[in-house]
Amino acid sequence: MRNTEASNLGNDSIVEAGAQEHAMTAQDLFPIVGVGASAGGIEAMGGFFRGLPQPFNAAVVVVTHLSPDRDSLLSDVLSRLTAMPVEAAVDGLKVQIGRVYVMPPGMMFGIKGGRLTLTALGEGVRETKPIDVFLTALALDRGERTVAVILSGGDGDGTIGVKAVKEQGGLTLAQAPDEDGPDTPDMPLSAIRTGYVDYVVPAVDMGALIAAHIPDEEIVALSKSDDPNGVAVTNDVLEEIHAILRRQVGHDFSGYKTSTFKRRLARRIRVGEHTGADAYLARLRTDAAEAAALFRDLLIGVTKFFRDTAAFDALAARVIPKLFEGRSPDDVVRVWVPACSTGEEVYSIAILLREYMDLLATPQRVQIFATDIDERSLAVARIGRYPRAYLDAVSPERVARHFIEQGDSLVISKAVRDLCTFAPHSVLRDPPFSRLDLISCRNLLIYLDLETQERMLPVLHYALRTNGYLFIGMAENVTRFEDLFATIDKRHRIFQASDVVSTVRLPSMVGNTWADLVPSAQIRPKGALARASLRHAVEAEVLAEFAPAHAVVTRTGEAVHYSARINTVLEVAPGPPTHVLAAIVAKGLRLELRTALREAIETDAVVVRHGLEIGPPGATQQRLSLTVRPLAQRPNVEPLFLVVFAETGMRNEQRDAQAKIGQEEVVQRLEDELAKTRERLQGIVEEYETSLEELKSSNEELYSVNEEMQSANEELQASKEEMQSINEELHTVNVELESKIEALDRLTVEQTLLFASTGIASVFLDADLRISTITDAAAQVFGIQASDRGRRLSNFAGPFSLSWLPQDAQAVMTEGRMITRDFDGTDGSRYHVRLTPSQVDGKVSGLVVNFVRTAPEDES
Repeated sequence: MRNTEASNLGNDSIVEAGAQEHAMTAQDLFPIVGVGASAGGIEAMGGFFRGLPQPFNAAVVVVTHLSPDRDSLLSDVLSRLTAMPVEAAVDGLKVQIGRVYVMPPGMMFGIKGGRLTLTALGEGVRETKPIDVFLTALALDRGERTVAVILSGGDGDGTIGVKAVKEQGGLTLAQAPDEDGPDTPDMPLSAIRTGYVDYVVPAVDMGALIAAHIPDEEIVALSKSDDPNGVAVTNDVLEEIHAILRRQVGHDFSGYKTSTFKRRLARRIRVGEHTGADAYLARLRTDAAEAAALFRDLLIGVTKFFRDTAAFDALAARVIPKLFEGRSPDDVVRVWVPACSTGEEVYSIAILLREYMDLLATPQRVQIFATDIDERSLAVARIGRYPRAYLDAVSPERVARHFIEQGDSLVISKAVRDLCTFAPHSVLRDPPFSRLDLISCRNLLIYLDLETQERMLPVLHYALRTNGYLFIGMAENVTRFEDLFATIDKRHRIFQASDVVSTVRLPSMVGNTWADLVPSAQIRPKGALARASLRHAVEAEVLAEFAPAHAVVTRTGEAVHYSARINTVLEVAPGPPTHVLAAIVAKGLRLELRTALREAIETDAVVVRHGLEIGPPGATQQRLSLTVRPLAQRPNVEPLFLVVFAETGMRNEQRDAQAKIGQEEVVQRLEDELAKTRERLQGIVEEYETSLEELKSSNEELYSVNEEMQSANEELQASKEEMQSINEELHTVNVELESKIEALDRLTVEQTLLFASTGIASVFLDADLRISTITDAAAQVFGIQASDRGRRLSNFAGPFSLSWLPQDAQAVMTEGRMITRDFDGTDGSRYHVRLTPSQVDGKVSGLVVNFVRTAPEDES
């Protein structure tokens, strides 16, 4: 899934607009239509106003390209085209429904709080992109109740504005050819190429579409209610829409922030003129095209070159130099930009890296992986061509250094483009890249819900090298994962991966669910939560049947919980400390505890021992009963046993001799036998404990072997994960190479067609004057075949001598200038020859020789 975040300015503006919205009355909730056109697009504006229904429950603001040196008569002209009142804009004027406002010349035009804002430009100064400026301000001020209309005009103005309106959920329209134009199609075409235009229709048809988009009274009431999305959507409907998107487009949006998902969903419901969420769901079930349209709306991203300039300055100062420190010339600096959208952020980082590399004597190789799930955005990013208005945050020096002008657009230079590899990739579904030095994830986290963010951040930590850097958006943070990331620059959201082993498990090559990416710590409870749960379970069991001292042990006899009065039956055993309960209870209980625990394990039943005694010889003996009870077994938890020591009474070993005169001999004999029995039993116990220690030693050895096997298994798992990451990188590089090969194939075909269509005889020679490429016309002049490539041109007989060629060719390659000659051919034709140097990366690598044949009568 790829979603993109809003910058701080955008977020603040949205919050401010939201606060204003609650203060607005129902009358203030009407949409505002921003119409952009050239001053000469009167026909297009005429068609637009003819198509507006009456009454029109919206306001219209017309923004055109006007000269600041002359008065505008546009208000008078438009008043004849529409029955709506038309007036020139005035600073501070509140926009009212059913009116048309016209931008005056010589002003910077905007809107804030529903009131127009005008700022005078300096003398002789002209705002070159007034439509972009106003539409951007209108989108921030009106949000989803913004409509952008792009009519006839030149220079691509309005392109940025259309994108801003789309980002805020507004409606966008561009003029399609009809009888009303567009006379100058540059502005509509530039807007359409962004992919952010909802409707491409003739100007006269726009009014009906806008009117259908205007919310009725019911939707206005919903907009004022607690539901900020203006549409009621149940959880069942949301879950089914998520399932449809998974089936239709192959991506899971269940982790998308619910409020944002509902806002984008509400927009599609209004654009499609559906009566509600249920009706829209019914359409999604049968219309794959609508599912694709919803998918594209969910992927609308707020991105631009060097967005949040101060953050990129901090990245350049505090991180970029660190990426190259301590590296050998063969090392590769690896960067990943997930959710790269149309590539502006990718190229911004590439420019910073390129500029620092140019300062180094022997820079390391840099590899930037830029990924997204939107193939259309990736196609734009691969080409690297952007309207000039997109680069408003790029300094003129950087534009001149890193971009190439192509008409009204700027194309990223080859030196920067070669650092970047673009490929489709889902951060939530596909294995991440690994061994990365920097991850720039500024266009994703803010639109994910909290649970998905908490699953994402350990994955990003896994992908980074130790001490690698994470660069996130201004509205995001890693507060919940301070153990994984150290803060480098809190203000600009730059963090560094800590040397902590993350427990992330990557999904299988066929898996695509988030469950495979959940850290193990979230699957099994640990720490305080587990201890509290155990304590409550044990206390409930004890309170039901007992109230004495007790303990909980595992199958091996190791104690995991003690009651408050357990010290009454424990003794400190000599030797190393141990948690084995049978080794630290009083001696009179050790043997019985071991046998009772073994019996309880084997039978899974309650075992009871009565008549046990503890205490120093000759003193008062404490009489106990011992109970071992298996606890109710829980899934994925080792079996536990409750051991209860219950007091049963006291007796005095020293009987009153006078009360037992008749039994002295019997008692003495029994006591002697008991002492001997205890001595024998003590010997047996000691032998048993010795055997138990030996068994314990063997068990520890087995445990050590098991740990080694587990360690080896973890190494194999890590190797598997590494192979998955390497396979993903190879797939990414392969996609990039396929794209380049296709581009080269198209270029080769176009070049061949161009040479064939010109009919000019051209020969491409290398520095040794050997033939590298030749056109069909030249082959006919000199009788050259395809197998002759690599031979010298002077070896072939032509209609005139080529003895002059080596000397002139040397002069062309040395001096870098063009040389022309004219010859009369033996075939009766006259030949005009032009020698031009061939340059690759600024160096002369050969020359191009053009032979233009003209008949003698042509010259006359």
